[in-house]
Amino acid sequence: MTDFEKTRSLFYLPEGVIYLDGNSLGPLPLAARERVTRLMTDEWGQLLIKGWNKAGWMTMPRRIGDRVAKLVGAAEGTVVMGDTLSIKVYQALASALELVPERKVVLSDSGNFPSDLYMAQGLIGSLGKGHELKIVEPEEVDAAIDETVAVVMLTEVDYRTGRLHDMKALTEKAHAAGAITVWDLAHTAGALPVDLSGADADLAIGCTYKYLNGGPGAPAFIYVAPRHADKLRPALSGWLGHEQPFAFDLGYRPGSGIDRMRVGTPPIIGLAALDAALDAWDGVDMADLRRQSIKLCDLFVAEVEKRCPMLNLGSPRDGTKRGSQISFLHDEGYAIMQALIARGVIGDFRAPNAIRFGFTPLYIGEAEVLGAVDILEDIMTNRLWDTAEYRQRALVT
Repeated sequence: MTDFEKTRSLFYLPEGVIYLDGNSLGPLPLAARERVTRLMTDEWGQLLIKGWNKAGWMTMPRRIGDRVAKLVGAAEGTVVMGDTLSIKVYQALASALELVPERKVVLSDSGNFPSDLYMAQGLIGSLGKGHELKIVEPEEVDAAIDETVAVVMLTEVDYRTGRLHDMKALTEKAHAAGAITVWDLAHTAGALPVDLSGADADLAIGCTYKYLNGGPGAPAFIYVAPRHADKLRPALSGWLGHEQPFAFDLGYRPGSGIDRMRVGTPPIIGLAALDAALDAWDGVDMADLRRQSIKLCDLFVAEVEKRCPMLNLGSPRDGTKRGSQISFLHDEGYAIMQALIARGVIGDFRAPNAIRFGFTPLYIGEAEVLGAVDILEDIMTNRLWDTAEYRQRALVT
C-alpha cells in the first residue's frame, strides 16, 4: 500500500492553505528546491559550460523522459522531454498527418483544451492542403470516427469537467478506420493510471507542471509508439533532433527513434526541478492513487451537494468516468472562487461558470476535503462572494 502520509511530507504546503489546484500547478516538492539550488551553485556556478558533459545536461531529456514513461505506461526510449505542451501538440499533429497524407480531417472535441485546437488551426492554415478541423461533442467522438479521418486528437481528461475518454476503445476505433491517434495527457499523467503501450496509442503529449509537480513552465513531453519512431518526419526539425547535432551540417538528418522529436536547447533548470519532483513517485502504486483519488472526489461531491444545493455538479458522477478533479457550476463562479481563495482554499475558475478543484492524494486527504467544504458552505450560505472585489477579474483565473 502506498504511504500517502510519507508523500505528503515531501511537499511544501503553506500553513493555513488547503491546496486544491494541483490540476493546474502542483505545489513545491522540497527536493526540487534543493536540486535547483545545487544545480545553480555546483553545476552552472562551478562547471559553467562544462556542465553539458560533466553534469549530464545533454542527456536529461531522454533520461527524465524514461522516468515519465513509467508513469504513462510507455516503454523506455519512447518519451523525450522539452519545449512547451503547445509546441508538442503542433509537433505531434504535424508528424501524424504525414502518416496518412491522403486524408484531410483532424477530429477533436469541444472538451479539448483550446490551445490544442488553436495549434491545429494554425498548422492547418500553414499547410494549405485542404485539411479540416472537425470538432464534435465529447460523447459524439466515437460515432464521428470514419474513413475520412486522418488524426483523432483528444485530451484524455476534459480540462473543464474532468470527463474521461476511453483511450483504448477510441484508439481501437481509430485504427480500425485507418486513422492515427494523438492523446494529450495534461490532466492524466500523475492523476490516474495510463497505459499508452496497452492502448496501442500512436502519439501522446503532456505537461509536467500539474500532477507531476515540475513547477511553473516545466517542460512538456512527447511519446511516439516504437512502430512510428524511425519513420516520422519531425516538422520542427531543430538542431538537437539532428542525427549529429555537433557536426553542424547544413542539411537536416533526423536522429534515431525518439531523439528526432527533440527540438532546441533543453531547459536544464526546469528539467532539474522536474527530475527531483519525480522522486515523490518512487513507491507510489498508481492503483492505490486512483482508489484514493476517487474516494476523495466522491466525498467532496457528496458533501457539497448536501450542504451547497445552489451549486450544480459539472463533472461525471461516476468516479471511474472522470479524472482527479471536480467542477461545480454557478453563474457567479468567478466571485465564489475568489472568496474561497481569500479564505485559504485554492482552486480555480474556468469560463463560463465552473469552479474547479483538483484532488491529489500525494498531499491531500479527507481532512482537507472536509475543511474546504466547511468554508465553501459558509461562503455560499452567507453569500460572502457577493462583493465587487471578488468580481474583479485577474489576468489568470
